[in-house]
Amino acid sequence: MPLQYAGIVAEHHAVRKQAGLFDVSHMGRLEITGPGALGAVNRLITNDLLSIPNGHAAYACCCRADGGILDDVIAYRHSPERILVVCNASNLEKIRNHFVLQLRDSARLVDLSATTGMLALQGPCAFEIIQKASGNQFSNLTRFSIASGKIAGTEVLVARTGYTGEDGFEVLIPANEIVACWQVLLDAGSTYGLAPIGLGARDTLRLEACLSLYGHEIDETIHPFEAGLAFAVRLDKSEFIGQSALRQYLSDGLKRKLAGIMMSERGVARENYPIMNESGQQIGSVTSGCPSPTLGRNIALAYLPPQMATVGTTVAVDCRGKSVAAQVVSTPFYKRSKNR
Repeated sequence: MPLQYAGIVAEHHAVRKQAGLFDVSHMGRLEITGPGALGAVNRLITNDLLSIPNGHAAYACCCRADGGILDDVIAYRHSPERILVVCNASNLEKIRNHFVLQLRDSARLVDLSATTGMLALQGPCAFEIIQKASGNQFSNLTRFSIASGKIAGTEVLVARTGYTGEDGFEVLIPANEIVACWQVLLDAGSTYGLAPIGLGARDTLRLEACLSLYGHEIDETIHPFEAGLAFAVRLDKSEFIGQSALRQYLSDGLKRKLAGIMMSERGVARENYPIMNESGQQIGSVTSGCPSPTLGRNIALAYLPPQMATVGTTVAVDCRGKSVAAQVVSTPFYKRSKNR
């Protein structure tokens, strides 16, 4: 995945206004099969796969026993005997080893990462483009649902998921067919303004939508509740790794919270820049920050004490020795309209 094709800002606007196509084949893809697949995977993630029907997916965290996040994943439930887990590229070996160690005899793991590719089609025109490319095979797909079909004459798995804040689809393809599928999608999207998108715009898009990036907003020292991922945790489900620790975290009260920051003065908050209170004391640090192409403002995410993470709180960001005024704002910074 290159940093950019035509330029980060142009690619960002293409996704927000028309559509963009990403090669996300670097992501890890693990298939767990067998009579015990559903229960085994459910024990390894914070969300509840038992509560969703076949043909749907769930976003979740995979935690250590102490509640720290090993990775954030999407688990796709084909059936109780077949689950696909997509994890971050940097964590593939760690998550694969963790799953193998924890899976019971009734489940088997196969790493599909090298034998498959993955494309992400995102943006307001994504639905029309995927329909055109597939001959209207995916018209019934709803958010976080999955279906099999054909693109470029090849059997593919399509999920209505993504990492941009827009509507979109992720396409799982045999590795040797990914170039053909890429070209078919680009051709289908040519009249809609579809553009290839690189890593730079992916980061600005996900930050506007406040979607966590592993190694920035989440890691093994952070638990889901302080990262704003309570929606992906089902403490009332059957036992899962980290459940007891997460219950204790809630009982004890959060020590920090992930908050949205918008700069009030000229300056860009970058990763690890200190966040200061009105007395000049450091109270947190930036996890991710950038100029927002959509909003025309400089935005960031940062961990702050809960009492300082309230919307409207005035803070300052130490931008390489210069104190720049900022304010805690509601998140996500960007949310697509319901009619898109």
